[in-house]
Amino acid sequence: MLLCLLATPIVLAPVLAPNPPAAQFRDRAYAPPMRIRVRDERGFRAPFVYRQHLADRLARRYEEDRAAVVPLQWFRNGRMISTDASQGPLLILGADALGRDLFARLLSGAWLSLGVVVVGVVGALAIGTLAGGVAGTAGGRVETLLMLAADFLIVLPGAYLVLVLRGVLPPVLSPGQIFGLMAVLFAIAGWPHVARGVRAIVATERTRAYAEASRAAGAGLVHQARGLMPAARGFLGVEAALLVPALLVAEVTISFLGLGFPEPSASWGTMLQDVANVRVMTDAPWMLAPAAALFLVVLGVQLAAGADAPASVLQLDDGARARRPLTPALGYADAQAQPPRPRRRS
Repeated sequence: MLLCLLATPIVLAPVLAPNPPAAQFRDRAYAPPMRIRVRDERGFRAPFVYRQHLADRLARRYEEDRAAVVPLQWFRNGRMISTDASQGPLLILGADALGRDLFARLLSGAWLSLGVVVVGVVGALAIGTLAGGVAGTAGGRVETLLMLAADFLIVLPGAYLVLVLRGVLPPVLSPGQIFGLMAVLFAIAGWPHVARGVRAIVATERTRAYAEASRAAGAGLVHQARGLMPAARGFLGVEAALLVPALLVAEVTISFLGLGFPEPSASWGTMLQDVANVRVMTDAPWMLAPAAALFLVVLGVQLAAGADAPASVLQLDDGARARRPLTPALGYADAQAQPPRPRRRS
């Protein structure tokens, strides 16, 4: 449920954001969030905000002009909610140091931060599943070489590995190049853990009666892997739930250190660079909105993984037994490999 609530505004970001994420508004540096109201001194009315103006430039103190009521505009210029440009911008979560809409940048940054993480997780699962399935099915030297490569990457700290690999590359890259590069780095850093788990599950399934019957019937490696891999579905779901928070924190860290998406691209790590100043954190706490979004996404993923944990454990224990594949000549393997037990006579 929490993930659905978070995904809806992200998907509808171009419509929900009242302002362009890169637009800078004059005299709005670190402007506080504007409160949407439905009641004034005269009673209830259509949703509105009071006009915001800069009262003290040195202290960055803003005040509301209670005499200037700015009604909200609905579904104008391709945006669900906005205000008249002559009345000033609508800043739902306030503004950053350059007077840009923090809410618009938060939604826009979700496409970059979460998008690169999703691509990295899919890549890590694909590579790890392939490597683990081949190692567990083939065995022998193939298994040894693949697991040695996985162990070599596992002993290296994942976050530092990504930072080092990113640091040796050119510092100035386009946002598209950064996106593809980080997705590849995340896939490289994440696949060894997936491969180790898949290999262990597949190797265990190889010892079961249905797998031995399939090999005895002359099934090739591809056919064997196709029958063994369904047992790892539960593990892959759990591993995806663990990779998403880890890679999301890695993306935020890389962008926070200046090695990720450059300005004016709005990733969550780039937005948190302004909060490195303690004074900004105390004077403009709304600048911590990306950190709050990061916490909610990680919490939603963990809650979703916890809700599916019983089914995942069941698949890990009984996944292959619940889905016995047909062997080339013997039909259902267990039915032919295990003779029926004789009944006891009373």
